[in-house]
Amino acid sequence: MFKQAAGNLLANYLSAPGKRDVRPATCSPETLLATIEKGDILLVEGSSRFSSAIKYLTQSTWSHAALCISKNASAAELIEADVSEGVRIVPLQTYGGLHTRICRPVGLNAAEIDQVVAFARARLNHRYDLRNVFDLMRYLIRTPPVPRQWRRRMLALGSGDPTRAICSTLIAQAYQSVQYPILPDIEIIRAHDNRSHDTFREILHIRHYSLFAPRDFDISPYFAIIKPTLAQHFDFRKLHWAEPEPADTGTEKTDTDPVPAEGITADLHAAQTRPQPSG
Repeated sequence: MFKQAAGNLLANYLSAPGKRDVRPATCSPETLLATIEKGDILLVEGSSRFSSAIKYLTQSTWSHAALCISKNASAAELIEADVSEGVRIVPLQTYGGLHTRICRPVGLNAAEIDQVVAFARARLNHRYDLRNVFDLMRYLIRTPPVPRQWRRRMLALGSGDPTRAICSTLIAQAYQSVQYPILPDIEIIRAHDNRSHDTFREILHIRHYSLFAPRDFDISPYFAIIKPTLAQHFDFRKLHWAEPEPADTGTEKTDTDPVPAEGITADLHAAQTRPQPSG
């Protein structure tokens, strides 16, 4: 009971929005809604203590990821893993004012996207075991002194099932359920081809879902990066730029004002004809 209560308090403290500056939204909520599609992944730059630690450990802008599970003309819904409330559904407007990025899988048909969404929905209300206080305490340090090669594994460190604290775990599992690649390990092997001795092929190996972070969807070669402003028929000619301030036309002469050429000639002539003092 004590561990659960302590875990709840610590999770709420870590999840509270911080005062640090984050990048503003790069598009309006309306443009974001018009662009996002079912099956898209929305990456978010957060400002909480959780967010700061995740961004440091992954050396990335992105601290959170959510999966779009439904979309109509007036609203969209996302499913996400929250450390305090577990796997939940939230409206898109939750992140309308934050810096976000849309990552879109390529080549999935409607049935496969439905399968990805169904996998995530089946895990609604799954909760992170907040009795694992040790797992939460690692996020108290915004920039933990961890060697670079160990930072990613620190996200999955601890007892119980700490990976539920990382939203990208749920989404990685959902896409792996249809064998859609994110950042697979690639093995190059020699193919058995009697016609050529230099034939090779790539074999993809699925990485464990606990090792994925939000940034992996951004850098994955298998997800398209969708920028809402460009997707909504962007035309730079319609932008309204501020008028430049008029140049100073004052006539007051300063030490840096240019001297007319004829003035320089007159000064040189006067200096040459002036009597020189005797030694």
